[in-house]
Amino acid sequence: MRIIAGEWRRRPLRAPPGDATRPTADRTRETLFSMLVSRLGSFEGLSVADLFAGSGALGLEALSRGAANCLFVDNEAAAVRAIRENVAALRAQQKCEIIAGSVMALGAAKIARDLVMLDPPYGTGAGSVALHRLLRLGWIGEATWVALETGADEKVEIAGLEIDAERKVGRAKLTLLRVATA
Repeated sequence: MRIIAGEWRRRPLRAPPGDATRPTADRTRETLFSMLVSRLGSFEGLSVADLFAGSGALGLEALSRGAANCLFVDNEAAAVRAIRENVAALRAQQKCEIIAGSVMALGAAKIARDLVMLDPPYGTGAGSVALHRLLRLGWIGEATWVALETGADEKVEIAGLEIDAERKVGRAKLTLLRVATA
């Protein structure tokens, strides 16, 4: 697993050992960032959240491409260790906040993030539940882009958010969402 583009291009990333975490495949990550670049243009200065972060690959990719900061959240101890190791190897500590805990335990946001990326366990519905909660707590604003990875056959419906784009990549489905316009 490697960073695809930007300042840290080709730098290797450590994945957490064991079966508790399923890192986003390079091909899937490449497709996701291609979808995001076509909408955002640039990641320069963005405030990002990488939730159900696993190795932290999604957030680190955004930082490599110019994001200003990233919050990483995961409740698996091995995943949190991997995120910390990857952040340290890239010397990115100043741009990162790592929370060892559940996405569902996050409190109200001080300010909405520019980009919220979620890669929850497939088939659990955890992404939809988390997004509903994050929307209510101010993590997602009118200008926020949301990227959700689910299993290819999972249906994505979140009250208050509308689908901008969906792409299937192997066993995964990538869904980009925005706040619904009334």
